Amino acid sequence: METATDVPEAAGEDFELLDRYWSAANYLTVAQIYLQENPLLREPLLPRHIKPRLLGHWGTSPGLSLVYAHLNRLIRRTSADVLFVAGPGHGGPAVVANVYLEGTYSEIYPKVGMDVPGLLRLVRQFSTPGGISSHVGPATPGSIHEGGELGYSLMHATGAAMDNPGLIVACVIGDGEAETGPLEGSWKAPSFLNPARDGAVLPILHLNGHKISGPTVLGGRSDEDVEALLRAHGWDPVTVSGDDPRLVHRELAGAMDAAYASIRELQSLALTHGVHGPARWPAIILRTPKGWTGPAMVDGLPVEGTFRSHQVPLANVRDNPEHLGQLEAWMRSYRPETLFDSTGRLLPELAALAPEGSLRMSAARASRGGASTALEIPDLDQYAVPPAPRGSIIHETTKPLGELLRDIYTATATNPRFRLFCPDETNSNRLGAVFQATDRCLLEPARDGEHSLAEDHVSAAGRVMEVLSEHLCQGWLEGYLLTGRHGLFASYEAFAMVSASMTIQHAKWLQHARELEWRAPVPSLNILLTSTCWRNDHNGFSHQGPGLIDTVLSLSGTVTRVYLPPDANTLLVTAEHILRSKDYVNLVVVDKQPHPQYLTLEEARRHAAAGASVWSWAGNEESAGTGARPDVVMACAGDIPTEETLAAAWLLQQHLPELVVRVVNVIDVMVLPPRDTHPHGLSDEKFEELFTADGEVIMAWHGYARALHQLLHGRPRPERFHVRGYNEHGTTTTPFDMVVLNRMSRYHLALEALRRVRRQVPGADELVDFCLRQLDAHTRYIREHFEDLPEIRDWVWTPCLP
Repeated sequence: METATDVPEAAGEDFELLDRYWSAANYLTVAQIYLQENPLLREPLLPRHIKPRLLGHWGTSPGLSLVYAHLNRLIRRTSADVLFVAGPGHGGPAVVANVYLEGTYSEIYPKVGMDVPGLLRLVRQFSTPGGISSHVGPATPGSIHEGGELGYSLMHATGAAMDNPGLIVACVIGDGEAETGPLEGSWKAPSFLNPARDGAVLPILHLNGHKISGPTVLGGRSDEDVEALLRAHGWDPVTVSGDDPRLVHRELAGAMDAAYASIRELQSLALTHGVHGPARWPAIILRTPKGWTGPAMVDGLPVEGTFRSHQVPLANVRDNPEHLGQLEAWMRSYRPETLFDSTGRLLPELAALAPEGSLRMSAARASRGGASTALEIPDLDQYAVPPAPRGSIIHETTKPLGELLRDIYTATATNPRFRLFCPDETNSNRLGAVFQATDRCLLEPARDGEHSLAEDHVSAAGRVMEVLSEHLCQGWLEGYLLTGRHGLFASYEAFAMVSASMTIQHAKWLQHARELEWRAPVPSLNILLTSTCWRNDHNGFSHQGPGLIDTVLSLSGTVTRVYLPPDANTLLVTAEHILRSKDYVNLVVVDKQPHPQYLTLEEARRHAAAGASVWSWAGNEESAGTGARPDVVMACAGDIPTEETLAAAWLLQQHLPELVVRVVNVIDVMVLPPRDTHPHGLSDEKFEELFTADGEVIMAWHGYARALHQLLHGRPRPERFHVRGYNEHGTTTTPFDMVVLNRMSRYHLALEALRRVRRQVPGADELVDFCLRQLDAHTRYIREHFEDLPEIRDWVWTPCLP
């Protein structure tokens, strides 16, 4: 094939130099995969020049380098600010080659200089111990996206463009990645990108037809079908197709020029005449052979244009002289002697094709991290909930947070740098106060009249991002954060697991990026989980799942934090902290329903700073006298566990006044493991101060019990902690029945305490009988009345009478 479609061509332009530049990138890509010596083939290729282990991916690399070279051409012609996102993450050697060719790599890593010794280091470091991985990871200048787990490139690109006027995010999407659910959802970006306010995303769907061992879906569809797919999502696609570099260069250059002109026209029209619906942003569909310019045949089997070129086309070079000869012929076909001078530097006429300074995509300002402007948090006093009398005030815990976020939106209106990302749950999560300051962002025209959209707080100018996809919400936020802005992702707890693997990938990125001095810290990924497992009684079993806590606890403690605020004021203090933090994944779990309020704002600040505290007002150690040791420690982490623990402690003290009870509340989960496991871990002395040295601890825990046992591993005598948490029992039932079903009710906690107390306490048997009778009465009552017992429903904490 020569060409499959008609697109605007760059007329009258000589692409000989650009083709040689592309050859240089292809040559360095192959050299990184194969060579450990002789980087410029200044001597015949020998087996000892080949790495003992051949790793890397060739198939996608020629296409990535082709796009990169043409974007460089566009930048030099227009001085456009372009950020490059490589969806095919295994194309790492191609992107590294291009970053090296434009000089940024050597500036950041001086040992990898632009000379023969530098080239030797470049090829030796690829996929070797102590070197670099095969992905476009944090160590790759210009990258905000690794692409190891496919599906997230276009959503990261979209988030990077939000509130970033002038920026063009060029996103290469592989046709393997295009088969993933997250990427398929990402095509909806035109409905959310405002051309008068945001930057632009230029998707480049690279169809080379094959995955690792077979064909791709879109690669096998006609140009008309693929264009129709993108057009249906609101894009304006053109197709560039061919295997003749001379024709493809002309057509791709013309498509790039037309795309740039279209982007600027759309933005200009929006600024002049306003936004009246989604912009028809340009998109490019690029069809070129997989493994283009590589070996056509190996061992009698076709390679170029097939899945066999996906990784290492010639896999047995050291031991097979025929393969070695093919590799040398392949590499010499790029004519490296016409690309690099005697010192190993790219020839001046080729180096001149790269942009200069921060216009280089590898040096793009948006890719370096940092924060555009610090986020100022309003004084929390104006949102605090007065808790007096303690435990008797019932308030929707997340509602004051919504008011705080509203005022952050107002404060950033003239310099937008904060967004809330949420599936269609902002009001449900009691964060609806934000709509007093801004709207939901949607550019689609109203079908029921403009007035209905206005009433629903929906407009093109809105900055609350609601879309019914956890992947999109989190992915947009990640792109937004990695380019220096701030935000929050709020989700129902159970469905945050939809994007759990994204959380893992982002934590890995942060962990690696922290090791790179040249990368500035970025605002933290803040995840707020509401509609928790304990209060999804109206939605049923499917909506109950605290698994993201387990996921985050398993990641590196250098970048992860988990907070379980027990009331509104502790949530406010937690939000203030996480919104100011950098380079963390902060997981905050708190229910949205009305709950008792316990701490003043000042008490909340002290409690949050400590991470865990003895709530002396809830126990009776002080009244028991000086030197009294607690018979049992009632500990809790989470809002419902806190309420049930306080009720259990109240029962124990009310019925057994001789029993000495201590109550400990944990807000920062990461204080529980030893300090050598997590930097927030309490010292052994402080841990003993809270939980005693050897006493029995009854722990009510928000999530799965196994997660807490994992945290306590390494503490002295962890077997003395008896954990009650969610254990996969749930249905549509009453709120209290949820804790009963999971055996974490106040009665179960009191019974567990009585079972663990090491001395005989008068009245204990009577309290056991009472708890069992109450559990039986509860079961009968809810089946008859469909609501909880009045003594449960109306219970509030009060000081126990002496």
